Amino acid sequence: MGLVACTRCTRAWPIGTPVCQRCGHKMLSRDFGSMQRVWAFWVMGLLCYIPANAYPMLKTRTLFQVDESTIVGGAVELAHHGAYGIAFIILLASVAIPLAKFWAIAFLAVSVKRPNAEAQRSRHVMYEIVEYIGRWSMIDIFVVAILSSLVQLKTLATINPGPASMFFALSVIFTMLSAQAFDSRLIWDTNASDGDPDQHV
Repeated sequence: MGLVACTRCTRAWPIGTPVCQRCGHKMLSRDFGSMQRVWAFWVMGLLCYIPANAYPMLKTRTLFQVDESTIVGGAVELAHHGAYGIAFIILLASVAIPLAKFWAIAFLAVSVKRPNAEAQRSRHVMYEIVEYIGRWSMIDIFVVAILSSLVQLKTLATINPGPASMFFALSVIFTMLSAQAFDSRLIWDTNASDGDPDQHV
């Protein structure tokens, strides 16, 4: 169609327009360097996710003892006390969804190298889902922050965030950056003409 969309304001302009006349953003038909950023952020997110599950997420100090719990350990403890719903939400938001995001981003990054016109729409739906659930990825950090601010009873009981909270937050940030670095237009390149990349819509 001879058009290129601005990645900031989504306004379409003719191919060859150097700068978006609406927002001033640089116009690119395709960001072929995005895959390097995707993998760099993906690896950093994965490296941070490992200590996020190995180190304690919460440190609970009472008058006589100090308890430390990891993400999975805390969910298991909640389940033992009958809070199955909360334990399920924690495992879903802190284990299942992050692992699914790692897999989905890696799958999208690999799949664009092997174009398949029949799977383009499903890949784009997967990308939209990854983008949507990114806003809920900090639920653990919010819970830790709320508990830390509410439960401060001097020498009786205190709850403080553990080292895992920092690694988990970094993992979420890096996976979000990885998803945002992915140029979703690469999914549809099998519909474009072969040859010069500037001919892609």
